Amino acid sequence: MSAHLPTRTSARRPLPARTAFATRTALAGAAAALALALAACGSPAAKSGAGDGHSGHSHAGAASAASGGAHAGHDMPGMTATPGGPAGGPGLASEQNGYRLTSGSDTLPAGVPAEYRFTVTGPDGAPVTAFAVEQTERLHFYAVRADLTGFQHLHPEMAADGGWTAPLDALAPGDWRLYASFTPDSGPGKGTGLVLSRAVKVPGTAGPAPTAAATGSASVDGYTVTVDGAPAAWAAAELKVTVTKDGAPVTDLQPYLESYAHLTAFHTGDLAFAHLHPESRAEGATGGPTLPFHAELPAAGNWQLFLQFQTAGVLHTAAVTLRVAG
Repeated sequence: MSAHLPTRTSARRPLPARTAFATRTALAGAAAALALALAACGSPAAKSGAGDGHSGHSHAGAASAASGGAHAGHDMPGMTATPGGPAGGPGLASEQNGYRLTSGSDTLPAGVPAEYRFTVTGPDGAPVTAFAVEQTERLHFYAVRADLTGFQHLHPEMAADGGWTAPLDALAPGDWRLYASFTPDSGPGKGTGLVLSRAVKVPGTAGPAPTAAATGSASVDGYTVTVDGAPAAWAAAELKVTVTKDGAPVTDLQPYLESYAHLTAFHTGDLAFAHLHPESRAEGATGGPTLPFHAELPAAGNWQLFLQFQTAGVLHTAAVTLRVAG
């Protein structure tokens, strides 16, 4: 504030000796009090690494340290949420930073393929039509059943007016949440990854959901997927995913969305979203069997990890339940 105060140029008379002494004494006392306060709280230099306002959590620095700098400055959707974010967790709000996920549908039919039409609007209320490409796509769309027994990952097409249509496979009755993961390529949110979602109801009787144990492994289409690592909530960690078949390592994983596998996680109970990023891109026609992923999961408890990988032109999806420490 002092930089904007007018400067007085008129001459000042010297202070009387007694007044000058009292002033110096008061200033010295104030300086001593300030020094004691800084000593008690810690100096700014000692805290220069903890600047995000979350009690010492510095997510950007932690991400760089965990991945050797490979992800420094790489802001992808689902990894920018903060504790206590929108609607209690990342990805659970239909509006964030002025961007909204809008749709005229809050129900979808059961047992038959369906189209879900939606629009992303910006802070000005107009449909967003400029999206940055993330992992070969402008928008990633997910449909997840509330009990995590249903999962679809789509890449819908956008019309010229900014409307999107997601062609969903048949949905089982129950409560579902639909997510749009994207990065605006224009406007005030340019370059910022966002994940917005809306709830929909699929009418009918929902059967009892099986309880998945947090074993860190699962089988699909004859393949076994194992996730190794000890993640803690809001801490950067590396997860190693290994794919085997009949006990032998699988080395013919084909590139899918720029890597040899795609990994998305949803928190059991509230369906908070997290996108786990591969630490390297696909460099050849095939890869495997072990793939490292950068993880920073924003809550303790069980997370359902959906790993998608491709072999011989066929896409496989394995659901692995992982326990995250508090």
